[in-house]
Amino acid sequence: MSILFSARLPSDEHARWLDLLQAALPDEVFVARRDAAHDDDIDIAVVANPPPGALHGLRNLKLIQSLWAGVETVLADPTLPADVPLARMVDPAMNAAMAETALWAVLSLQRGFFDCAAQQIARRWQPVPQPRADEVTVALLGLGQMGRAVALRLVQSGYRVVGWSMREASVAGVIACSGESTLPGVLAQAGIVVNLLPLTARTRGLLDARAFAQMPAGASVVNLARGAHVVDAELLAALDSGHLKHAVLDVFHTEPLPAAHPFWSHPNVTVLPHVAAQTDPRSAALIAARNVRSLRDGQPLLHLVDRARGY
Repeated sequence: MSILFSARLPSDEHARWLDLLQAALPDEVFVARRDAAHDDDIDIAVVANPPPGALHGLRNLKLIQSLWAGVETVLADPTLPADVPLARMVDPAMNAAMAETALWAVLSLQRGFFDCAAQQIARRWQPVPQPRADEVTVALLGLGQMGRAVALRLVQSGYRVVGWSMREASVAGVIACSGESTLPGVLAQAGIVVNLLPLTARTRGLLDARAFAQMPAGASVVNLARGAHVVDAELLAALDSGHLKHAVLDVFHTEPLPAAHPFWSHPNVTVLPHVAAQTDPRSAALIAARNVRSLRDGQPLLHLVDRARGY
């Protein structure tokens, strides 16, 4: 049997992934292209943003292993085999990187460092107000693997963290709320909202004018999940009105962010080029290999996606 590696990546990245996967699974046969004569030999697919239809018709497929944490692009393919287990990437190295980015963003907002950066451009020396960490409430939307890592880092740094998720969750030191009915109350407490939700039909466009209005005046938004969680025009309106103070955005509806997009030049928006938690092929290849070996050995698979929920 063989493993199909299906990925839309630059050629050098594609080659690096394939080399690392082969090194982690030296006894496996990897193929990077489908051949009708050998499709029946493919029983595992390792994917990274595969093109639509890439897995259609693979009759003996037993596992789809994503190399990305988010799987909404894979699930959006109507030809995706319906009865094949899909596993997403859960990498402790990515969780740690996301926690670092979230802490940097929250700390910079709490301490006024984005204001200082603007003052540097204007050559203006003016100390800014700096509340203590324990005087700042952070609403963390999403308490999955990455959300938990972020929550613990923020709690350790002294912030009051209110976590929200669709389903019940528990994280030490975090005030946890769940269900759509509790979201307005969570947002109403937040000086800073950090979004780490999975992108599903229920969370698409969640950060809209209504949500922004539920936040206190002067609150800030940090979106590290998916661009489609935010209604761009309504975020810009909330910033322009002064109701929201600042937005730190790592993800966007279209990536790269178009040069004409107003986020680039808005004085109260910090743009990151989708770097909050980059996948490290060295560790991710080993994690993918673990699931492949589990399948071969008849052991339980890790991090399977609930297709009904979308994550």
